Amino acid sequence: MDAKPNSTLYVNNLNEKVKKEELKKSLYHLFSQFGSILDIVALKTIKMRGQAFIVFKDISNATAALRSLQGCPFYNKPMRLDFAQSESEAIQKMKGTFRLKKKEEDGKDGAKKKKEKKVGDAAKNGIDHFSSFAEVDPNADADAAPNQLLFITNLPAEANLEAIASIFGQHPGYKEVRLVPGRSDIAFVEYESELTAASARDSLNGFKITPSNPLNITFAKH
Repeated sequence: MDAKPNSTLYVNNLNEKVKKEELKKSLYHLFSQFGSILDIVALKTIKMRGQAFIVFKDISNATAALRSLQGCPFYNKPMRLDFAQSESEAIQKMKGTFRLKKKEEDGKDGAKKKKEKKVGDAAKNGIDHFSSFAEVDPNADADAAPNQLLFITNLPAEANLEAIASIFGQHPGYKEVRLVPGRSDIAFVEYESELTAASARDSLNGFKITPSNPLNITFAKH
């Protein structure tokens, strides 16, 4: 039943009460730590509720995410992950294997059929006809370009929002801490500007909250 390894992950058992945009942002924050994401598809149709597709650029990134996040609590529900049954449109375009389907006839009936086919294909294959996230430059360093948002990893399990805020809030320009549902070891911290974020990063990178937990701080990917 398991699909052949590919760069697109199928995720189900997601909390259906979470709004679509919030769900996609949280999924991006959680999965982007494993590599460049080309697209995230999360539809709110009856057939697709509680499900999503994560399109990585590389199979190795998708494999690492599947192994690390299988069963991970996410909005109070354990995620179930598998490789998608078909390759996403974004990957097909990158490989040069994507082919446009024959254009539907003009007119009301043709437009209706085209819309129904688009929704049906998306629900069946996890392929949407838009990209929600920009592709990360493959030649860029692991650290993203400087910006206002910092990505924090290697946090100890006991670190809560207040503890993280007390550390990063000491630096000028601090705005807020954003936790990732189901993950106690990572967080995002936002500052007012790129400069204040860079200052906090330079000062706190490697700071040990506990003897075995030196903070790893990078600029978050957009």
